[in-house]
Amino acid sequence: MAKKAKKATPTKAAGAGAKAPTPPPARLSVARNRRATYDYDITERLDAGLVLTGTEIKSIRNGQASIQEAYVRPQNGEAWLLGAHIAPYAAGNQFNHEPKRERKLLLHKREILKLEEAFDQKSLTIVPIHLYIARGLAKLEIGVGRGRRSYDKRDKISARDAARQMREALRH
Repeated sequence: MAKKAKKATPTKAAGAGAKAPTPPPARLSVARNRRATYDYDITERLDAGLVLTGTEIKSIRNGQASIQEAYVRPQNGEAWLLGAHIAPYAAGNQFNHEPKRERKLLLHKREILKLEEAFDQKSLTIVPIHLYIARGLAKLEIGVGRGRRSYDKRDKISARDAARQMREALRH
């Protein structure tokens, strides 16, 4: 004699009216260097990973990071982020990190060679543009750019204002 299988009834937590938890956003912005696109003509952009300690990633997830004064320097086949400030983790103990320490960037070898070539050229700079978290990992968008002169900045502002005025005129 075979036993009859019981029919499973949905419980309140699993089925009837329960909502699935919302997934975390695919890309969470932490810090942006808005001044970089104003001061430099960015010609190339790359995404790099960061080598961080446990308290650093916790501070970044809390949004306590700044890349305003940071820059990237390739050295000995590696790329380093210098001048970025990641605040010490509030719940950290004696193993908390140094806020402005050098941090290694994770890039492919061909990307590092490309950065070294750009860095060796006259007046090309490598600046961090955007620090974000993607799928739980801290990422840094970096750009290779040439510094703008003050009259270039004024030209860019006037061109942007003219384009805005034309869009408003077309809208009305």
